[in-house]
Amino acid sequence: IHVLGIKDMAGLLKPAAAKLLVGAIRKEFPDLPIHVHTHDTAMTGVATHLAAAEAGADAVDCAMDSLSGTTSQPSLGAVVGALQGTEYDTNLDLAQITAVNDYWEETRGLYAPFESGQKSGSADVYEHEMPGGQYTNLLFQSQQLGLSGRWPAIKKAYAAANNLCGDIIKVTTAIQQRTKPALLKFKQQPALLQI
Repeated sequence: IHVLGIKDMAGLLKPAAAKLLVGAIRKEFPDLPIHVHTHDTAMTGVATHLAAAEAGADAVDCAMDSLSGTTSQPSLGAVVGALQGTEYDTNLDLAQITAVNDYWEETRGLYAPFESGQKSGSADVYEHEMPGGQYTNLLFQSQQLGLSGRWPAIKKAYAAANNLCGDIIKVTTAIQQRTKPALLKFKQQPALLQI
């Protein structure tokens, strides 16, 4: 093994769990590089990354500030800023990160019509456990089917379907095979959203 990757596609890894998991792996494999990937759906990603770094993670995935949060990765600027002056200092220049972020903030505005419409993070990811990519895809699909007012019920139905399937591994393509037909059924029979 060259690198051990912890891949948290739904953003379920909480800070205390990251510290425990990374710490246990680090203790067992002191020289193995550990790479943590998480999504920021519940808005706890920065705290999770800081805990993972303190426990011995060698790399964490971040996104430029203007592209971070919600179902994306935690903020690079926040992680770099929080670690400045500590033993985990990244030595990245926050002013340079800010300059690059300014570019992406302006560029993101050009792509606004293609975004899912998600306005904020939500801790209900700990209930439905939907991967970040699937979350935004399903939100957009529900809007296209005229079901945007039913989004909370759709998330609950997703969780129920996940449990019925045996709490399946959350790989986006496998999930899409189940959610697209389900959305069409919900469109035809709104009472199904009462799950």
